[in-house]
Amino acid sequence: MKELSEMIVKDGEGATKLIKITVKNARTDSDAKKAAMQVANSCLVKTAFFGEDFNWGRIMGALGSSGASFDMNRVALFFNNIAAVKNGQGIEKNILRLKKTVKKSGIDLLIDLKNGKKSCCVTTCDLSYEYVRINADYTT
Repeated sequence: MKELSEMIVKDGEGATKLIKITVKNARTDSDAKKAAMQVANSCLVKTAFFGEDFNWGRIMGALGSSGASFDMNRVALFFNNIAAVKNGQGIEKNILRLKKTVKKSGIDLLIDLKNGKKSCCVTTCDLSYEYVRINADYTT
């Protein structure tokens, strides 16, 4: 079922990237789900992935508006196992590696809230020009 669900996301209207988001160490199951879904559904995050930009500020913004309980100054972010954020701050030394990894068609985003033991995984895709064209070019 997981493979089928990933195929559906990959086949999304104009999708160019499959993005797997894992939120771990949340205080509650609800916090983990709220954080993961807010990031997965953020148009700003999705367009950053389309633009091949590891814009961690957009991810932190989505987390902050999720309603999940956590301390921004403890958050860690990883793109394909490459650290982008530690304790809420960007990691300068990994910029070149991060720029390269977000060009891939598959991206695993790990968000460590460091606030508990609960986790949630969701799969999403980027938001491309083609998506906008497809969805703006028809009437109901």
